[in-house]
Amino acid sequence: MKLNLPNKLTVARIILVPFFMIFILYSPFGQTWSKIIAAAIFILTALTDLFDGKIARSRGLITDFGKFLDPLADKMMIIGAFLCFCMSIDDKILAGVMVWATIIVIFREFAVTSLRLLASKDSGIVIAANFLGKLKTMIQCITVVVILLEPIIFGSDLDIFVKYHLLSYIFIIASTILTVFSGLNYIKAYWHLLDPSK
Repeated sequence: MKLNLPNKLTVARIILVPFFMIFILYSPFGQTWSKIIAAAIFILTALTDLFDGKIARSRGLITDFGKFLDPLADKMMIIGAFLCFCMSIDDKILAGVMVWATIIVIFREFAVTSLRLLASKDSGIVIAANFLGKLKTMIQCITVVVILLEPIIFGSDLDIFVKYHLLSYIFIIASTILTVFSGLNYIKAYWHLLDPSK
């Protein structure tokens, strides 16, 4: 199967996921530089998500394969980063919050993916990401970058941010709320497909 440019960018996004995970988990160049490199790779990965959609729409290259693979790549990107944070964050309270946020994200993605598979199997419908889903992904991406760079950007001059992880908490909570609401939005929109008699 020959991939068009947007689908190639989506595949590239999937390929990049393990690379930023390695820098988050193992810090091969020390904490500071490894976080900067991880953030740079993650931002590059997130940009492929922005460009593949724009190119697909502008050039009329929207495919069912892309509609399926694009949200899957997003899930791999976000869940990969969140799992790494669960394993690598030193602050116990922040790590605990991150664990619960990750559980909610995974639960939501299982639910929505199952719904997508059901829609595709029974009705031939490919459920593409809607506005709320895209907003959720954008805030999750910002959350990852904030968690990585907050202690580096603010440093000792604004110790309250570093000590209490204020921005990290704000974005984790915001992304978790959007995760829940976007999941409920999908379920509400396609609830008619969930027929318990079948």
